[in-house]
Amino acid sequence: MRALEKAQKDPESTKARILSAARRIFGEYGFHGTTTRMIAKEAGIDISTLHYHWGEKGDLYEAVILDMSRDLGQVLRYVEKVIHGKPLPERLKISFGLITDYLFEHPEISNLMLMRYFSKTRHETRLDFKVPEFTGDIARSMGLSKDKRDVPPFAMMQVLVIMNSIHNFISGETFFRPLIKIDKAEYVKMTKDVLETMFIAPFIGWEENGQKLRAPRRPRNGTAKNTTE
Repeated sequence: MRALEKAQKDPESTKARILSAARRIFGEYGFHGTTTRMIAKEAGIDISTLHYHWGEKGDLYEAVILDMSRDLGQVLRYVEKVIHGKPLPERLKISFGLITDYLFEHPEISNLMLMRYFSKTRHETRLDFKVPEFTGDIARSMGLSKDKRDVPPFAMMQVLVIMNSIHNFISGETFFRPLIKIDKAEYVKMTKDVLETMFIAPFIGWEENGQKLRAPRRPRNGTAKNTTE
């Protein structure tokens, strides 16, 4: 997509300004709740300028998906480099901190990702967030898989539980913060504390015992039974 490449190469351009506005508006209202007039107003331009630079709403939406996917991928690859070779507790703590900080700075990513996966009115597009690729990187970094291209389904689910917890804390901030009555800074810190409390101890326990949690075995009666190895 040439328009996207131009916007990414020149962050001060009109194309980039429209793309940034589109990320915020699509991230807040989703595809069906957004109009090009809303994006144009947010970008401080007229509607004809938006269509000149980006075409129709669907074209701009797909550019937003690609742009977010690229940014999120860069962050996750950076996290993997930072935590590589460190002890598991440190890997997890650093990962939670870096990913959470980035997504709180760019909440439209969590908002739009959750809307795309859980909304019944998805925009029909061939593009999507590259979750399987990113999940493989995270699984390898956490020691759940030796090969990011061949991650066991249960390990994939473990990573998805963590990532969806982060996305929900971020996307649900406007609802959760008034509920628990804390300010933004405390909410961000508490999000990290809760993630560490909920996830680090189990992973440490499994590693220290030389165990990896694996998928539950299903006896003939159909009742799942957790096992370790």
